[in-house]
Amino acid sequence: MLGEAFHKQYQDKYILKCTDIDVNEEWLSYCDIRDFESYNKDVENFRPDYLFHLGAFTDLEFCELHPEETYETNTISVEHAVDIANRLSIPLLYISTAGIFDGKKDVYDDWDVPNPLGHYARSKYAGELFVKDHSRRYLICRAGWMMGGGPRKDKKFVQKIIKQIKEGKKELFIVNDKLGTPTYTHDFAMNVMKLLENNRFGLYNMVCGGVTARLEVASEMVKILKRENEIKITEVSSNFFSDEYFADRPASERLLNRRLDLQKMNIMRNWKITLNEYLEIYFKDFFNR
Repeated sequence: MLGEAFHKQYQDKYILKCTDIDVNEEWLSYCDIRDFESYNKDVENFRPDYLFHLGAFTDLEFCELHPEETYETNTISVEHAVDIANRLSIPLLYISTAGIFDGKKDVYDDWDVPNPLGHYARSKYAGELFVKDHSRRYLICRAGWMMGGGPRKDKKFVQKIIKQIKEGKKELFIVNDKLGTPTYTHDFAMNVMKLLENNRFGLYNMVCGGVTARLEVASEMVKILKRENEIKITEVSSNFFSDEYFADRPASERLLNRRLDLQKMNIMRNWKITLNEYLEIYFKDFFNR
């Protein structure tokens, strides 16, 4: 999801080498970031000015069931990236998450102390700590509820709602006890560019404007798609989905871009604007039907 946005926003301005273990685009080549020798060789051969470490397992249920793979992918690979970036004396970009907080506060700024709940959150926070403690020059950006990539790449909330609507569901069951801040991948990529081009490093919350909730996001989607008269939204608690989504999730993942604001570097738009743009650009066929 995020790599697609970085590629699209950076390709006309920078020379890129983009990798994945799933080579499903012509602009991708194969690299397993868990294999240090392979990762190191791939980066050294390209000799980049920056190393963007975007890869991670983000499915919380998978992470709970496969902790060893999770820490290998989300934490140990980050240690590889730090080593490689330090060797080449280049800055490292690491993507962290709002999920590292325990949700006991309503909102979190850049200086609140994380308290991760499950293996996904712990693995990401461990990566964040390693970067801060060992990287010579780094940029850590914490994302919220990610949206982007379109039907082929989006495995998050927006795509799950779209899928249900496409399947003809007339009633959507949406949790009323999960709070957060959506993050549009393209705004995220462009804000990273702004920071790097202004030589700003360190740790930043980076989410779209406007704190919200799962219920409001779903309602806004139905409104944008002009299906208010066709689809009923039924509020439920998270317990309703406890069999399917059994991993611990914080009640609130709301972030504030306080450091970006103070440095006048915040170009993240309001989540409603970006949600509308995302649906119009990436789900054109759906709109046409």
